[in-house]
Amino acid sequence: MADAKTTLLALLTLLAVAFAVAWRIAWRRAPPGAVEPGTAPGPPTGVALAIGAATNFFDTLGVGSFAPSTALFRFLHLVPDRLIPGTLNVGHALPSVAQALIFIAIVQVEATTLTAMIVAAVLGAWLGAGVVARWPKRNVQIGMGVALLVAAALLLRQLTLGDPGGADAVALRGGAFWVGVAGNVVLGALMTIGVGLYAPCMLLVTLLGLNARAAFPIMMGSCAFLMPAAGARFVFRRAYAPPVALGLTLGGIPAVLVAAYVVRSLPLDAIRGLVVLVAAYTAITMLRAGLSGPGGDA
Repeated sequence: MADAKTTLLALLTLLAVAFAVAWRIAWRRAPPGAVEPGTAPGPPTGVALAIGAATNFFDTLGVGSFAPSTALFRFLHLVPDRLIPGTLNVGHALPSVAQALIFIAIVQVEATTLTAMIVAAVLGAWLGAGVVARWPKRNVQIGMGVALLVAAALLLRQLTLGDPGGADAVALRGGAFWVGVAGNVVLGALMTIGVGLYAPCMLLVTLLGLNARAAFPIMMGSCAFLMPAAGARFVFRRAYAPPVALGLTLGGIPAVLVAAYVVRSLPLDAIRGLVVLVAAYTAITMLRAGLSGPGGDA
């Protein structure tokens, strides 16, 4: 089992290095003159560093980084709307890898469960690129928002009854294992239309009986294997804002280290409570986005 974890850590490290090298090559090859406004390489601003630190700190707690980053970009007029998806995927890629490396290394979860759930999410994202991407985003947001509220209520009921599921389990067995794998395929597919994986994955594995803390390496590992590949596509298309993306990365990685210590030091009951709060927050933001307009992108 330790060998499987070591393999995952090694693959993630290689993926991070490959992404960093590709980003550096594209940065140096950027044309010096006529480029689209916002796409020219340059040093990060203090604002971008601060956004990277704040959003990745809370991302490590399971809240997610894309929604708050997008809100701040728009409020501060920092990134043109067309460049927001690329800036998010590029800037948050390496902090997401850092999260996964830390939590896979320090949090106890059975390697088979961890590996199967990560592979399921990657498979779902690959399949979803051609299937789920055609679904109406607004309908998915509303459906996921309602589902998250119901699941959060179920978990809260477990907590208040004093017998929360997953007090000690670090592996999914039998039917729960296959439900978890199938669920993460769906969640990976939904990522292709911008539905975050963190909160749904946290609830999925916790309700299936897994230790709440064990959800962190699963959800972070799932995203860490997806984001560098997505980010590289935006880099080579120059469809991102380089200074802001660099600020997210440089501000985000130290914040991940601090937040990981906070999560590791929290008692398990507090982690379960955090899962409920994150799920409720994500459900409300999804419902708000889904109900706010035809595209559900507000």
